[in-house]
Amino acid sequence: MHEEDRVLRRERRLLVLLGIVCLALVGGALYLQYYHGEDPCPLCIIQRYFFVLVAVFAFLGAGLNGWRGVALLESLVALSALGGIVTAARHVYVQARPGFSCGFDTLQPVVDGLPPARWLPQVFKVAGLCETPYPPILGLSLPQWSLVAFAVIFLAVVVSLRSKRRLRASTM
Repeated sequence: MHEEDRVLRRERRLLVLLGIVCLALVGGALYLQYYHGEDPCPLCIIQRYFFVLVAVFAFLGAGLNGWRGVALLESLVALSALGGIVTAARHVYVQARPGFSCGFDTLQPVVDGLPPARWLPQVFKVAGLCETPYPPILGLSLPQWSLVAFAVIFLAVVVSLRSKRRLRASTM
């Protein structure tokens, strides 16, 4: 039982770390938006939603003491990260094909119509186009960094869930 408690504490620390990283990434995006004039497109905003979802689920999971609740919220973190992977991959695809639109005309009203866009327009309001290239950061575009971040989050949680499943199976 002592080993299970230690592993659960490690899981909760991982979730706190993931939540902090996701909020820091959204903060970095806001910095680029307001201090470098890099206006967010619909796909950028959707990625912000996925980062916030990962953070919310991670912090909720970190606050739980039971394995089932932590595993459920880790699964929701993985699903949110998977949604972020799909969105970021689409954004990378759009930017790799100049002249190919992300569907600004159809996505923008949907994204701007979501409640958080009305509550926090400075964070969740669309202001740019998906195909606008901004200067790379350490050789990667912002959508590419987002794709890397979501992939790392997804892999970390999946590995964690699998190792936890093995531990639970070996103690039974």
